[in-house]
Amino acid sequence: MNVALVKLSSLGDVVHALPVAAALRRGLPQARIVWLAERREAAILRDNPAVDAVVPVDTRGWRRALDLRALGRPLAAVHAGGEISELTRHLRAARFDVAVDLQGLAKSGVLTALTGAPLRIGFVAARCREPLNALFTNHRVAPPPEARHVVEQCLALLAPLGVRPAAVEFPLPVDAGAEARVDDVLAGAGIKPRRRLVVLNPGAGRPDKRWPVERFARLAARLVEEAGATVLVVWGPSEEPAARAIVAAAPRGALAAPPTGLGELCAVLRRASVVVAGDTGPLHLAAALGTPCVGLYGPTSIERNGPWGQGGRALAGPDGTLGSLDVARVFRAVAELAG
Repeated sequence: MNVALVKLSSLGDVVHALPVAAALRRGLPQARIVWLAERREAAILRDNPAVDAVVPVDTRGWRRALDLRALGRPLAAVHAGGEISELTRHLRAARFDVAVDLQGLAKSGVLTALTGAPLRIGFVAARCREPLNALFTNHRVAPPPEARHVVEQCLALLAPLGVRPAAVEFPLPVDAGAEARVDDVLAGAGIKPRRRLVVLNPGAGRPDKRWPVERFARLAARLVEEAGATVLVVWGPSEEPAARAIVAAAPRGALAAPPTGLGELCAVLRRASVVVAGDTGPLHLAAALGTPCVGLYGPTSIERNGPWGQGGRALAGPDGTLGSLDVARVFRAVAELAG
C-alpha cells in the first residue's frame, strides 16, 4: 500500500502530525509512506524512520509567482506552472492507494487530489480550517469528542485504515553532526553538561503569539540572578535583535545561540532543563522531544495546541492576550520545572 500524508506547514503543525506517520509504520508495516511538505518544513522529516520519502512542495513560491503575474511579470508564473506539472506527474507515477489530508486547507486539498489516490481521507468540512478542503476528499472524518488536542485529531484520520495507535510517538532522528556542533558551542561558552539551562524562544510567526521582548528580558534576568540558571536564547530569521536585547538584560548568565538549523535546534532543545516559548514550532518540538517546557498562550487554544505530554505547562493571559501574562507567573512555572 502506498500512502501519501499531506501536512505542508508550519513546523509546529508538522511536529503534531509526526505520530500519524509513527502509527502507520507500526500498524501497516508494509506500507510505503510518503509525506508532502513545504520545502522549509521538509527538513524536519529528513532521515525520519517513519517516512520512506518526502516530496517537497513550494506553495509559497507559487503564490508569489501569481502575485508577480498580476504585476505584469508572467515568466515566474510559467516557471511555477512547470513545477506544478512536474509534481503532478511525480505523484501520479507513485500510484498512491491512500492520501491523508492532515491540514484541512484548500491548498492541501488540491495536493491531496493531485495524488490521484482512490481513497482520500480528510476532516469533515466543519472541522477543516478552510471548509473548501472537503471538496477534495472522499472519506471525511469527524474526530470524536475526546480528541481535543490537534495530535489526537490527526490520529483520528487513521480510523478508516483500521489503525488505532496504543501510544503517541514522535519519531525524531538524531543528527550526530548537529549534536556535536551544539556540544562544542556550549562547551566554548563554559556551559557544562547537566547545568540548569533554560532556553528562551521569543519569536513566533504571528505578532499576537509573541510575548513582549522586555518581559522575556526581565524573565532572563530573574532566572540568572534568582534561580542560578544559564539562559540561552534561540532565534530565527529577523529575530536576532530581540535575542540580543534579552541577553543584554542578564549579561553574566545569558547568551544568544548561534544561527541554528533544525538539527541544531533539536540538539539545543534536548539539552535544555526547560524551554520557554509561545505557541510556535520550537515549543512543540521541545514537547515532542520530552523536554519540560512552559508555553505562553494568548489567542490560541491551550486545549487544542498546548504542549503535548505531561512535562509541560501552558500559561494563558487572563484576557486572552499575551500582554496580560506577567513575568512573575512565568518565572514561578520555570523555577518549578527546573527544580
